[in-house]
Amino acid sequence: MLIVMAGLPATGKSSVAEELGRALPAAVVAVDPVEAAMWRAGVDRGQPTGLAAYLVAEAVADGVLALGQSAIVDAVNAVEAARRQWRVLADRRGVPVAFIEVVCSDPLLHRRRLQGRSRGIAGFEEPTWEAVRRRRAEFEPWTDERLVLDSTADLATNVKKAQEYLRPA
Repeated sequence: MLIVMAGLPATGKSSVAEELGRALPAAVVAVDPVEAAMWRAGVDRGQPTGLAAYLVAEAVADGVLALGQSAIVDAVNAVEAARRQWRVLADRRGVPVAFIEVVCSDPLLHRRRLQGRSRGIAGFEEPTWEAVRRRRAEFEPWTDERLVLDSTADLATNVKKAQEYLRPA
């Protein structure tokens, strides 16, 4: 199965992805470390490294699925083109795809999380609150069925909800 996480930075999607990966088990393929690795390798930040990171993540997830294992993609997935990329991959591999969007309904909590986080990704600068607000404006409407988790709830509750959502698939 291909599980696609979506949501703004610092909403908690990576935390859900990691715990879900442990529980299922499934490989977690995160876009941010891939993009940071490109920068560390000398690829100019002015290049379309965001798009390239999604394509690298797709190649890695494809390899995981080819082995008959489940993969969880951890990325913002704000636009339809990104979501279509995952549907096409799942279709090509003949596996179900499930989308899980993580939101934080409390803007003050969301901002505190963003300002206080340090994920330890070498070469990756955490976005500013203003950058997150701009990303929110870029989110395209969803056409896919998805589970929406609110990270104001505790992580264990959200992981349990995700497992229940994925069980039929």
